[in-house]
Amino acid sequence: MKHIISIKDFGKEEIDSLLARAGAIDAAPQNQKTLDGKQVALLFFEPSTRTRMSFASAVARLGGTTITVDSVEGSSISKGETLADTVRVVSSYVDAIVLRHPKEGAARLASEFASVPVINAGDGAGQHPSQTLLDLYTIRQSMPLKNIHIGLLGDLRYGRTTHSLAYALSNYNVTIHTIAPPTLELPESLVDELHRRGCTVQEHADITDIIPNLDVIYTTRIQRERFPDAASYYNVAESYRITPEILDERKEGMIVLHPLPRAGEIDPRVDELPCARYFEQARNGVPVRMAMLEEVI
Repeated sequence: MKHIISIKDFGKEEIDSLLARAGAIDAAPQNQKTLDGKQVALLFFEPSTRTRMSFASAVARLGGTTITVDSVEGSSISKGETLADTVRVVSSYVDAIVLRHPKEGAARLASEFASVPVINAGDGAGQHPSQTLLDLYTIRQSMPLKNIHIGLLGDLRYGRTTHSLAYALSNYNVTIHTIAPPTLELPESLVDELHRRGCTVQEHADITDIIPNLDVIYTTRIQRERFPDAASYYNVAESYRITPEILDERKEGMIVLHPLPRAGEIDPRVDELPCARYFEQARNGVPVRMAMLEEVI
């Protein structure tokens, strides 16, 4: 039985294989019915639009069906049931579980009690492997993954998407440029790990210092829900914003990505520029998650 908990569980060859399968599915999405008769539980104990709906769409396109919990209030966890017991019970109903949870490590815990495969759909500030795979897939649509310069901009402390992506990119000999407000820098432990894996990581104070050299800008929102209090959030809110004027300095072929939702960090005027790929990135969640479901079921 195979779980997908962290991008760290994948080697480069496995990532490349999944991306290739996603590409094949993308080319003929209506011809895939590999989950005919299978059922998947979508257990989302934290708000989500794109991840939950794209997993539901992926299961349906593969011929399967879903059962869903979309809040703590809508489950027996609100009555005091443990996550372990919830997972044990749900495992007897379905062929796989997709779990979103606010606590880091929740998906790993669930995999220890589940009798069916578990896919981590985001655990606190930890990992978000399905987002990482669709991010890599989107980059690969525009350029080879190797030897590129990527700027990670925004909340790099709590941003699980940037943590997963940075680790995955260390397989491809890229240079990572970090641009974050004070207190929201990439965790030192992750930077150390990236260095050990041979990845170059460079810190910058402002996006304008580095933008002419970037092949990809990966922007994230400052996640208000991760802060201990409102004052801490407002100290850094609105500290950066991608505008068409800033992008005037970009190199040819550079793309802008964002895992969405955005909250003011990308000017809507950027949407009309050819470098804006964040809506295409969201669309890519379906074929990539179809490939992931095929991998574990």
